[in-house]
Parts: sequence; structure tokens; C-alpha cells
Amino acid sequence: QVQLVESGGGSVQAGGSLRLSCEASGSSYSIYYMGWFRQAPGKEREGVAAIWPSGISKIYTDSVKGRFTISRDIGKNTMYLQMNSLKPEDTAVYYCAAGDPGGQYYLRESAYKYWGQGTQVTVSS
Repeated sequence: QVQLVESGGGSVQAGGSLRLSCEASGSSYSIYYMGWFRQAPGKEREGVAAIWPSGISKIYTDSVKGRFTISRDIGKNTMYLQMNSLKPEDTAVYYCAAGDPGGQYYLRESAYKYWGQGTQVTVSS
């Protein structure tokens, strides 16, 4: 069982930056793939970025490539999402997730078993 808690959300103007954190507790955290997802009002939840257990391989959705960076510190049981050059369309509730995709696409919601409660990110123009 893994418990996930996000932090770091807030309000920022377009072009600004935020860093989200996801602290994990429980067993076997280090063996799981981890990901960031987001859900804007009236839209489905979408995968933003994912990172392999090693912390070396990463994947991003096209809309955030070059602006967002996912990382993890296994010693601190924490995953991060550095978000730069934020746009109003990045406004959403951001969730972290952990699991073993088992062959599913790494940015697919169904690939992850454990979820945090979400943190709001609001970007104003």
C-alpha cells in the first residue's frame, strides 16, 4: 500500500513557475512507476508526465514538453514536477500517481493504482 500527498500548487501569472511535490509513504515506493496527471474543469483527466522507477527514463505529453520536468528523489520518497513558462491552459487540479503499468501506456490513468488527493494550479493571463 502506498499513500501519496501532493503539495506546491497555487496561483501564478502566465510565464511563471511552480514546483509540485508528491511525498510517498508505505511499502515498495521505489519499485513503482510514478506519474503526474491533471484535470481541468469540464475535461477528462490527462497524463502529463511519468517517470520510471530508476528515475532515469521519463515521458511527457506533447503540450508540456520543454516546459515541465519530472524527477524523483528515492531517498526522500518524493517526486517533483517543475513547471516553467506556465500558460492559462495549464490550469487544473494536478494529481500524482504510482503503480506498475504492466505494459499499458505510461500516461494512461488506468495504469496506476495509487493516487493522491490533488493540488490546484491556477494560471492567470
